[in-house]
Amino acid sequence: MTTTTALNTVEDVQQAMAQHRYVCEKSLATAIYLGLKLPKPLLLEGEAGVGKTEVAKVLAAMLDTDLIRLQCYEGLDVSHAVYEWNYPRQMLAIRLLEDQQVGWNVAMQEIFSEEFLIERPLLQAIRHRGKPPVLLIDEIDRADEEFEAFLLELLSDFQITIPEIGTIRAEHPPYVIITSNRTRELHDALKRRCLYHWIDYPSLEKEFQILTVKLPGISERLALQVARFIQALRQEDLYKLPGVAETLDWAAALLALNQQELSLEIASATLGAILKHQEDLQFVRKRKLEDLVSTAVAEN
Repeated sequence: MTTTTALNTVEDVQQAMAQHRYVCEKSLATAIYLGLKLPKPLLLEGEAGVGKTEVAKVLAAMLDTDLIRLQCYEGLDVSHAVYEWNYPRQMLAIRLLEDQQVGWNVAMQEIFSEEFLIERPLLQAIRHRGKPPVLLIDEIDRADEEFEAFLLELLSDFQITIPEIGTIRAEHPPYVIITSNRTRELHDALKRRCLYHWIDYPSLEKEFQILTVKLPGISERLALQVARFIQALRQEDLYKLPGVAETLDWAAALLALNQQELSLEIASATLGAILKHQEDLQFVRKRKLEDLVSTAVAEN
């Protein structure tokens, strides 16, 4: 696997990410560059909403290739992640073959062929034609440990074994991004096959930059107030701290309401764009909101 000519250095990656409106520090750009260059899967961990999934989307755009996404969940199995057989078509084919008086062994060979195979995301990535795609395995920590173990063959050799057909190897292995919100610890065997990078909540300066990049219509004054408010809010003991996604949602809501500055009233009315648990909403509204708004609008 080779990188595109446009991404020859870490600085190239950082600049390309910026061109696609992703604010990327050098450490993340280095991890992405090495993932492309070595090549190895890149495991991104961090709290929900800090931009892990967006890395894969931006990478696919940078490379001008397809993004193939596998959203993980509890109970995810091979039939939903890799492949399954088209049973209705197989039944119809069996009836036709019976009418033709074809032997049972021949019939089985016919119906368990690639013609009746339904590709799911992992197999799509392995059999992809043209430019290597970006394969996003999103929120791997939500899947069962058994599925995590199944991924080892894919991540080691970029191949998938289908008993009825055999082993299918990728001609051009995909670029793999794996994300985890760390709701459980991943197995060491999976981590050994990956490069690793932790994406933390952004600093005040970075969050302000993200707001101005992602929302070109926002004023610097409002962007700074929003960033200050969120930064202070993350210091509170909440059930779920807001991520960058919530910051952007809130700022977009304020713009939709034609707000140019934070106020206690508008912050209270729109707090549901940031906090998604009733306990957090009540705690902030009753005890912290006035101080948070004061901190946000204070002139420095």
